[in-house]
Amino acid sequence: MAHTQQRRADPRVLWSQVRSIIMLGMNYGPDEDPRAVLAHKTKGAISVYARHRDYHDLVKGRLKMLASWLAGEAKNDPALQLKVFVDTAPVMEKPLAAAAGLGWQGRHTNLVSRDFGSWLFLGSIFVTLDLPADAPESDHCGSCRACLDACPTQAFPEPYKLDARRCISYLTIEHHGPIPEEFRAAIGNRIYGCDDCLAACPWNKFAQVAREAKLQARDDLRAPDLDDLAGLDDGAFRAFFSGSPIKRIGVARFRRNLMVAIGNAGDMRLRPRVLENLAHEDPQVRAMAVWAAARLFDASELAALAEIHANESDADVAREWTQALAPQEHA
Repeated sequence: MAHTQQRRADPRVLWSQVRSIIMLGMNYGPDEDPRAVLAHKTKGAISVYARHRDYHDLVKGRLKMLASWLAGEAKNDPALQLKVFVDTAPVMEKPLAAAAGLGWQGRHTNLVSRDFGSWLFLGSIFVTLDLPADAPESDHCGSCRACLDACPTQAFPEPYKLDARRCISYLTIEHHGPIPEEFRAAIGNRIYGCDDCLAACPWNKFAQVAREAKLQARDDLRAPDLDDLAGLDDGAFRAFFSGSPIKRIGVARFRRNLMVAIGNAGDMRLRPRVLENLAHEDPQVRAMAVWAAARLFDASELAALAEIHANESDADVAREWTQALAPQEHA
């Protein structure tokens, strides 16, 4: 490791002098169909990649080990520079991985492998060495539409094209603010990400279960109770999701997602969690709590709750109350 530290790359120099890109994939195949939890409405559905340790740290660590070995092998080249990337720069990892022969970009825009299906983490090493190139992998999707038809929000306007604004992974992880109303019902009980297009791929019949121990799903994240998760305050959230990528979105966005899932669950036992969040400090949580309340409380109860929260100052939340109280919403 000391050897690579002495050769730490100046990114401005590296980008101009890079001669080769080494692409690597790590299998994270699940040991069960991740869509099974969708039938259990009071449970939370978490994307396979987030049910274990944060892959960024794991993959980056392995890449650094490989880069260190490579630097040692090329010790006679004093000008050698290299840099590892795992979602840490604007690197087009999927087309690069396809060009390197790891797989091909499927109709769902993700990489598909003959050996691992759709379950691959990708990383890269940029290096100022001339290395022999591997042959690219050809497309083997044919006319299959399984991934496109599986999308709950119709996020694929056409094959090989994704409208990220409609993607549940984007909406539950990257999107800030209330979830757009047109997608809430389709989200179901997905509280962090979505695997439907990946899981639907027929090439997964060749997929292998991840062997890396740190990529094995935590039992408490396979199908966690919405009620238990909604009871986590900021400190408990950070502790429960320590080392998990879920921690990155923060407790407010996570609670926002939970309110959507609870509204879709339709289980009256979850009404206390909705009541707690109608007064949450974050308006995106309050907005989704109002939406959930409209599905768990009758018209008279909802009107009484609206009176209690009549001084709402946030425009989005106030709009949710107006829509919730509209007669046509309860027809």
